[in-house]
Amino acid sequence: MSLDRMFDVTGKSVIVTGAAYGLGRAYAEIMASRGADVTLLDINGDQLDRTVDEIRDSGIAGQVAGAAVDVTDRTALAEAFDAVAARQGGIDVVFANAGVDAGPGFLTPEGRRNPDGQIDALDDAHWDKVIGVNLTSIYNTMKLAARHMKAQGRGGSIIATSSIAAFYVDGIVGTPYMPAKAGVSHLVKQLAMELGRYQIRVNAICPGPFITNIAGGRMANVEDRQAFIRWSCLGRVAETDEIKPLALYLASQASGYVTGSQMVIDGGLILRPAQEID
Repeated sequence: MSLDRMFDVTGKSVIVTGAAYGLGRAYAEIMASRGADVTLLDINGDQLDRTVDEIRDSGIAGQVAGAAVDVTDRTALAEAFDAVAARQGGIDVVFANAGVDAGPGFLTPEGRRNPDGQIDALDDAHWDKVIGVNLTSIYNTMKLAARHMKAQGRGGSIIATSSIAAFYVDGIVGTPYMPAKAGVSHLVKQLAMELGRYQIRVNAICPGPFITNIAGGRMANVEDRQAFIRWSCLGRVAETDEIKPLALYLASQASGYVTGSQMVIDGGLILRPAQEID
């Protein structure tokens, strides 16, 4: 098989959750640019409309549509999946991407204690929201993807956005974020084991720090991202375009024998390299 055919997603029916901004938008852009028919789902309807229009205006090869959906609303999410399947003749690729920031951790980026981020000060409603969006909604999305793909009988690819937070603990990241992302990564492995017999591949993208709107867009601020820059082997944080090749790989037959994997893309930050003094 040629490389062009291995990476071909022309005509594939794709759903991306949390697609109005950031990594979700990047997933939608690369899929549409390569000829897939992409539906973007996001709770922010106004921004979603702008994103859909901008992707359409960029000269894409595939079709693009959007629907304002709260991924924690199981009924609304199921209706959105049913609508996509009816309109596009099924569902081939699903990016379970929606997520929210968990706020500051118990340490500041400079290493000082932050009283508001400590466990005894954590607001229970905040915990419930972070777990609900970052873990339970991923479960909801993957469950619906599996249901449709099994019924179609032609396999498929489910890709969840996890994080390097699934592999280590970090004092500057809000506590609920860590177990939520660890749960996503474990769910990916569990479902890969279950769904392989149906030729449904399930994988996780585990990003490090990217410049997105999460955490109020703080990564766009040089001062706020200094801690992550210090820890990166490459000495920088990433732009969202840098995740596109990995997304295309996992969505296409180029990764046809890959399932249950945790694809780390973090500039080596997980290694926490020693700081050299020039």
